[in-house]
Amino acid sequence: MVKKVIAITTGGTIAMKYDKAAGGLIPAVSGEDLLEAVPPLKDMVQIEVVEYSNVPSGHITPRMMLELAKLIDIKASDKDVAGIIVTHGTDTIEETAYMLDLSTHTKKPICLTGAMRGASDMSWDGPGNILAAVRTAISPAMIGQGVTVVLNNQIHAASEVTKTHSVNTDTFASPWWGPLGYVYDDCVVVKRHRAKQQKIYTDSLEEDVYLLKVTAGMDGFLFDCLVKKGVKGIVVEGFGCGNVPPAVKRGIELARRHDIPVVMATRVIAGRVAPVYSYEGSAGSLIPAGVILAGESSGQKARLKLMLALKAAENDTELRAYFKER
Repeated sequence: MVKKVIAITTGGTIAMKYDKAAGGLIPAVSGEDLLEAVPPLKDMVQIEVVEYSNVPSGHITPRMMLELAKLIDIKASDKDVAGIIVTHGTDTIEETAYMLDLSTHTKKPICLTGAMRGASDMSWDGPGNILAAVRTAISPAMIGQGVTVVLNNQIHAASEVTKTHSVNTDTFASPWWGPLGYVYDDCVVVKRHRAKQQKIYTDSLEEDVYLLKVTAGMDGFLFDCLVKKGVKGIVVEGFGCGNVPPAVKRGIELARRHDIPVVMATRVIAGRVAPVYSYEGSAGSLIPAGVILAGESSGQKARLKLMLALKAAENDTELRAYFKER
């Protein structure tokens, strides 16, 4: 029996072509056109195309990501559906993948894919990535493995993957840990399984959450602005394992005195935040102020988690529990 796959299209470079008048790539390819560009699919699976949007991924918002999660759960509830693929721009694909990983209920494979080159470019990588994503979505080995990002024949966990190069087709990596597996012409090979998967179920999210990246000599001005605005949460990308300049520490303490949750991540591409040091501005020195450590989550992913957790948690203890490493 031919398996059924839902293909949800959102836009991105994979659905763009060069426009002479605009002087660059613009949205131009429909969801049906995308699938037509992959002839092997006709004999492999039954595809249902759902066109959610056709926008650059920088236009995708966290609210849209949560809507996608709900749409996926509805589509996945069909017993005939083996898996879901989502075509998406690569700039924010890791964020959408992580939001879906936290928010979806289904155990069926959900595979996000995209392209680094437009449909009018030489060596367009879109069709190959779509084919790899579909092969992954129908693989029994991927059931229960959570949301993945599939590009360049590599399968990456949503919680670990990040974009490492602005234009190279071999851009996606899971620093330190590596991909879950690989896609071949005849099979999908899974080399490791995810040790943990976290879920945060809520019907809405808190959008008034900001991400600040710490730099050498940074002061507390931006924290003053966010406190005056009355934001609902702040994520800080600190140095190393979660350290900041003294002036930033004072800004964080100001936010905490106003009961604004502050989550500390690291601007380093791999590794976790940890209270290794005790000098002023270290992660350890911020613990008394009630700063939450983000573990291995990148700043952008910690922000999405905080957006969901602020709605799901009924108190501060529950909020902090969502960031505890399991």
